Amino acid sequence: MPPHYQESALSRRRFLVAGAACAGALAVPAAVGAPRAAAATQYTLTVTNNSTQFQDICLFQKTAGLGVPAALSLAWLTAPAHPGHTVTFTWTVNYSFVWAPTGPLMSGIPFMDWEQAAADPDDQLQNQTGFDFDDGNYGFVPAPDGDTPLGGLGIQVLSSVPDDTASVGIGMSGAPVFAAQAVPGTKLVFTPRPRYWITAGTFLNGEVLNVEEITNDAEIPYDNTFSMNAVLTQTNLWTVFAPKS
Repeated sequence: MPPHYQESALSRRRFLVAGAACAGALAVPAAVGAPRAAAATQYTLTVTNNSTQFQDICLFQKTAGLGVPAALSLAWLTAPAHPGHTVTFTWTVNYSFVWAPTGPLMSGIPFMDWEQAAADPDDQLQNQTGFDFDDGNYGFVPAPDGDTPLGGLGIQVLSSVPDDTASVGIGMSGAPVFAAQAVPGTKLVFTPRPRYWITAGTFLNGEVLNVEEITNDAEIPYDNTFSMNAVLTQTNLWTVFAPKS
């Protein structure tokens, strides 16, 4: 299921389906500290904007422990929210390989994925791919080697790829999460251990983030639950809690 959000305020409803090329449902590990999710287990985050400003709500993940030092976080899921409005995000922990013709990868630019391919860190047949440039076209191809360890997602950038022209990464639930410059002749092994963070401001889906400059973020811990709530207060601080059963 592609990630999406639902916004509600009184009778107003808006729906967004993010990630036009969605990977299929795969059995993959759940977030650290959360119960292991079966295929297609749905996570939910309900967010209320109680600040005094219109803001974009943004979910993202951080690169700590990812195993690719040059990787950057992307604005994974975003939704606009007027003061007093509530948006609900839903997603599943299904992975994909992604690439985009970004030029030099840097914060602030959009990572508009041109292709996604299903990926599974627990399946030796789906935990690696090659990335090629042939006859003027980028694309994923079979990996030239088979040594990506289980638990990782490997992308071998072939020597045919021109410098500073494209970026590759991984997505979750049909939307890109992390990206790194596609340096020819290198192999990038992403080791996903998803932990979720929320912030508010002005964001676009897929925007490359400078996480160090984000000051009003909060972690959303999925401990023994797949549903959480977050409230942005009038002072732009977050209150995060599990809904009452």
